[in-house]
Amino acid sequence: MTNTNDDAGWVIQPHARPSVAVRGSAQLFPIHRIYCVGRNFADHAREMGHAAPASPEERGTPAFFSKPADAVISGAAIAAIPYPRETADLHHEVELVLALGRDADGVIAREDATSMVFGHAVGIDLTRRDLQAKAKANGLPWDSAKGFDASAPISELVPLSVAAPRETALLQLDVNGDLRQSAPLSDMIFDVADVLHHLSRFYNLRAGDLVFMGTPAGVAALQRGDRFNARVEGLVELHGAIAD
Repeated sequence: MTNTNDDAGWVIQPHARPSVAVRGSAQLFPIHRIYCVGRNFADHAREMGHAAPASPEERGTPAFFSKPADAVISGAAIAAIPYPRETADLHHEVELVLALGRDADGVIAREDATSMVFGHAVGIDLTRRDLQAKAKANGLPWDSAKGFDASAPISELVPLSVAAPRETALLQLDVNGDLRQSAPLSDMIFDVADVLHHLSRFYNLRAGDLVFMGTPAGVAALQRGDRFNARVEGLVELHGAIAD
């Protein structure tokens, strides 16, 4: 059995736990796991060459993948995100991010799902698109395309006690002042209750989990020196840059 006692001795020094700032608090939100929802906007599914549901009955179930907790990058470090190794095609995917505030064992009913949410942020699912395409073409996993260092830039968290995103709020991303991605949150194929219900069928959800909720159309390449602004309209913004 793994010893999780913080007072235990370690054969090597453990790294600091990944965390993110919380608006209105000096305390940090500790990150447990990062889950991501794939193809949760119909227009993005189509631009990636996939069929999008024509009606609610055709939605099926969400597709999930993960990033390591320490893929998060926040605070002053976002001003100089390193361009990742082994790629020539780094893409941005702006996303609403859920932060879960309590544990749940087993499957969560849809009507109980939103009570799991502590707050929201805006994040970017950085993707090594060329590695992803190559892996897909060869029927291989594409973890290295999604789960690399600094691949999850994220804003501060906004607790629900402070504010919540409007259903029609725009999820947007500008690069060098030009609008690249924009869609209302209401365009999501699977909403918060759907996503947390389906995610809990596979995992015991925990306080500290982050859920990246999917991206709208307009994903494109980021170059060295590019500056970006991501936002959930009326709630939170994230400014940053890819290092030269």
